[in-house]
Amino acid sequence: MSYHNAVLELYRDAALQPADNLCCVPSGPLHLPGLVVPDIMHEMNYGCGSTVHWGDMRAGARMLYVGVGGGLEALQLAYFSRRAGGVVAVDPVPEMRQRAAANLALAAELNDWFDTSFVSIVEGDALSLPIDNESIDFAAQNCLFNIFAADDLQRALAEMHRVLAAGGKLVMSDPITPKPLPGHLVDNERLRAECLSGCQTIENYLAAIADAGFGTIEVRSRRPYRVLDAASYSLAADIMLETIEVACIKTPVPSDGVCIFTGRTATYTGPDAAFDDGKGHTLPRNMPNAICDKTANALAALDSRQLLLTDSTWHYAGGGCC
Repeated sequence: MSYHNAVLELYRDAALQPADNLCCVPSGPLHLPGLVVPDIMHEMNYGCGSTVHWGDMRAGARMLYVGVGGGLEALQLAYFSRRAGGVVAVDPVPEMRQRAAANLALAAELNDWFDTSFVSIVEGDALSLPIDNESIDFAAQNCLFNIFAADDLQRALAEMHRVLAAGGKLVMSDPITPKPLPGHLVDNERLRAECLSGCQTIENYLAAIADAGFGTIEVRSRRPYRVLDAASYSLAADIMLETIEVACIKTPVPSDGVCIFTGRTATYTGPDAAFDDGKGHTLPRNMPNAICDKTANALAALDSRQLLLTDSTWHYAGGGCC
């Protein structure tokens, strides 16, 4: 059985019977004014974080969600779009599509603002999206891309880049690993399908996004996900997996490389009103400014005692040098 088939089988079973602890990390329900989420959607929340945040929402945006699951995040996106066909949800598993449609019908009974026409559920997968070029403003996936082998991950990211309009945003939440996992785990199709053994290191994960052509990458959060204990997984030591949330923006790649924001800041403390690095970055005196890692490295090379640089927090909250 290929890992593709293992994934389809796992999520087919999860559609028929909600699975405990499949991908998800413990978290409270997201509350939005006037939104009532059916309990079954919480039970089928097969993700490792959240990809729906009000700050990303734009009026009239065309939205895409890949891997519909129980329909929770498609419903949350529809809360903001509120128009027919405003959200397209793609999934390869017939049983999951049927279950999501039933869950959304239940949501329509509980929310007078919601109509099932707001979400279009279509057959397809991340490796070949049934979506026109540059037709999407906002796209998301939750705990899906980590299951792919390296070549398929690159293909899936290229598909997302293809369907996004200029300036469009892809938000993703996936597990990562602090070091490459051993072959006996990586080659285990079931563990890969369960979002445990296909994890990339953060360096490889961000490099894959950059290679797909996204000019700006924001690392919004990073936190513990699950532990692969040495005894259960035949390891020399326990491995703490993390979950990472990133926003990938379809901007041109600068000539000096992708702008990756990991929560670093720079503060100018000299006598002048501001510091100009000569590369388009101006730092007002005594005011911390969000900077991408590329700019941080360039400023560090100046060896100036009048510049205070902070390390990555891995919780980037917006703003910045680029």
